[in-house]
Amino acid sequence: MDSRLPPDLRDGVRDTLPLLLGIVPFALVAGVAGVEAGLTPLQTVGLSVVVFAGASQLAAIDLLGRDAALVTVVLTVVVINLRMVMYSASIAPYFRRLSARVRAGCAYVLTDQAYALALARYTSDRDRDSDTRRPYYYLGVALTLWIVWQAGTVVGVVFGAAVPDDWRLGFAVPLVFLALLVPAVSDAPSLAAAVVAAVVATVGAGLPFNAGLIAGALVGVVAGVGADRVGVGRDGGDGGGGGDPDPAEGHR
Repeated sequence: MDSRLPPDLRDGVRDTLPLLLGIVPFALVAGVAGVEAGLTPLQTVGLSVVVFAGASQLAAIDLLGRDAALVTVVLTVVVINLRMVMYSASIAPYFRRLSARVRAGCAYVLTDQAYALALARYTSDRDRDSDTRRPYYYLGVALTLWIVWQAGTVVGVVFGAAVPDDWRLGFAVPLVFLALLVPAVSDAPSLAAAVVAAVVATVGAGLPFNAGLIAGALVGVVAGVGADRVGVGRDGGDGGGGGDPDPAEGHR
């Protein structure tokens, strides 16, 4: 890697490399799914650049392919990405010395992985004078993910456009969502959220504007929070499972 690059930037790129094993197939599916849903290659790539969000991007593609109302598509993307608000609030103190324009750029490339890696780095950094270096590590992670995601999406678009019409690739999106869901169901509250959301979304499948999907997501969140507050699946009465959560979990 070019030694002229800031060390923190190089560290960010290096720490991101193992994650690309999961990012590349996901990006390929996003490109294929866009073509399969009837979007043009330009529309698919444009959506990827504007939205830049794995799960919500696939959800938007799926809804657009089923001619869902635009308001439903937007609301679905917003609901899925609400966690980014919490991420932003959590990591914002480490970027307080940056200009508003730079912070806006950092917000655009915020992902689960960029947040987790950067937060782990910053909380373990004992150098209080490192504020001016911090953006380099974050950008090393975030920009690497952005470039690989967009490149993977383009390759997926090219591949999807070359696939004969009689090859049905619609199964790819549900499989990806299933692969994301299973590891996320790690305790009783998350299981409650997943089950309730699935039931509500299935029952509401016939609602206008695909509103069942949004209803399922919202009710699932409420169910998960409720289960967590009443202590479902917890041992003892200390209200916690002990230990800190793994900062490397999650995907945008």
